[in-house]
Amino acid sequence: MPSSKSVNLKSVWYRRITVPQFTVLTGLLVIFSGTLLLVNPLCSSTEVGLWESFFTATSAVTVTGLTVIDIGKDLTIIGQIVLAGMLLIGGLGLMAITTFLQGFVVRGTELKCRLDRGKTLDEFGVGGIGRTFRGIAITATFLILIGAFILFYFGFTDISDLKERFWAALFHSISAYNNAGFGLWSESMQGYRQNWVVNIVVILLVFLGGLGWRVTSDLWSNRKNMNFRNLSLHTRLVIRTSFFLIGLGSIGLLITESIGQGSFFSSIDWHERFLTSVFESVSARTAGFTSMPISMESISDSGLLLLMTLMFIGASPGGTGGGIKTTTIAALMAATRSTLRGQDHVVIRHREISDKVVLKAVGITVGSLLFILLMALLITMVNSFGGQENFSFLEILFTCISAFATVGFDIGVTQHIAPLGQLILVIGMFVGRLGILLLLSAIWQAFNKASRPHQNRIGYPREDFYV
Repeated sequence: MPSSKSVNLKSVWYRRITVPQFTVLTGLLVIFSGTLLLVNPLCSSTEVGLWESFFTATSAVTVTGLTVIDIGKDLTIIGQIVLAGMLLIGGLGLMAITTFLQGFVVRGTELKCRLDRGKTLDEFGVGGIGRTFRGIAITATFLILIGAFILFYFGFTDISDLKERFWAALFHSISAYNNAGFGLWSESMQGYRQNWVVNIVVILLVFLGGLGWRVTSDLWSNRKNMNFRNLSLHTRLVIRTSFFLIGLGSIGLLITESIGQGSFFSSIDWHERFLTSVFESVSARTAGFTSMPISMESISDSGLLLLMTLMFIGASPGGTGGGIKTTTIAALMAATRSTLRGQDHVVIRHREISDKVVLKAVGITVGSLLFILLMALLITMVNSFGGQENFSFLEILFTCISAFATVGFDIGVTQHIAPLGQLILVIGMFVGRLGILLLLSAIWQAFNKASRPHQNRIGYPREDFYV
């Protein structure tokens, strides 16, 4: 019979789990469960071992799209359904689902618990978690089904088998909305480069999934009186920044690949160049689909640099994509503008932004840059001493950004580096999906004896230094 002391310790252990720690543990649990399912003979062929299953499961839960197997050939229909389920879990918000499940594990319903859950969902205020989760699920289901319907009847018309066409439409609709980049064909969307219906549907699904549930909810709430000024500052900032990045990426790719050394656009006309530029510009912000092969030979170095910039910025908060987020880069640009103007405060659209938001944006950007550079350094060392194929630093850096920003663009590095290098990419995908600050917070809380943050009541003298 267990002693009362052990029961009390168990109770304390449950109570001391913080939201960041619970999110990390749940993410790992989903990945390991998906690995055991994919390695099962009912889900995959004999060529898919435990490591391949683990890598694919991590890539699916983090909605990255990097893979070391051929999804359409190496996975059975059951395996593909399991993979689609993991895409939904990761894309609809691993943090949202974790917070929803936390109510069954962590005891206590006081105000602080609800506030912690709200922070996990990037929620302002003390809104109920159930309503938020239902809103995310309903919106995703509606858009995914609409996308699958259009792809089935007007997109993948070249697939004669109706069952095969239905599954292709549904799977790619799920993958596109969740910004995952997984496809049933090894060449991704290259076979439909000239199909405007497929391109537009995928672009819209990726765009809407990357906007975030708060933006779509705000747009829906103001649907009857759609005035841009009535929308929240967050919504307006996300929409403006997203369209700016799409335009910048599209025009940038047209310019770099038209005058560069690559063969990205050498064999297609201007109409296809425009469509491909928009498609790749949208996809680079964490989707990972490609309508043209991306390699060191097919795209110029300037084009790769542009794609890396778009990948690093990524989607928006609360969306299905990764990256440092559009609002983060917007806050940094606003801070730079305020500095140049000699202003003491950061102002966006006649609204003063708190120092806490700016500091968080700086922390996310600096932490992400340092982590990506660490990944590139380790993989470069593994590549040097592992006796593997020689890759340039640009190729390795591109792959590291693609993994950390959960994009899934691959220029031939992922499958040919040593398993240790692939493990680094796995860690990068997991950290990038959860968020660098959330992971550091979970680690800090694990080693810090104080379970709850305390307000520092001590003031310090102010002193400046030169920067």
